[in-house]
Amino acid sequence: MPKVSAKRQITLPVSQCEALGIKPGDEVESFVAHGQLTIVKKKQGAAKGILKHVRGNPALTDEESLESALQ
Repeated sequence: MPKVSAKRQITLPVSQCEALGIKPGDEVESFVAHGQLTIVKKKQGAAKGILKHVRGNPALTDEESLESALQ
């Protein structure tokens, strides 16, 4: 059973890493949802095209766009 170190680091079991193809140096993301921690291996290109349907408004400056997004 992995334990959290004093630096809040977790060592993943080799069997889990092998099952997911996680190798030393790979990047992972962690998320908390419904009281559970989920660790996901990042895959290059996984988000490619995710925003292709979003169209910008050329009438807005960058600053105006940022302000509207933060409201």
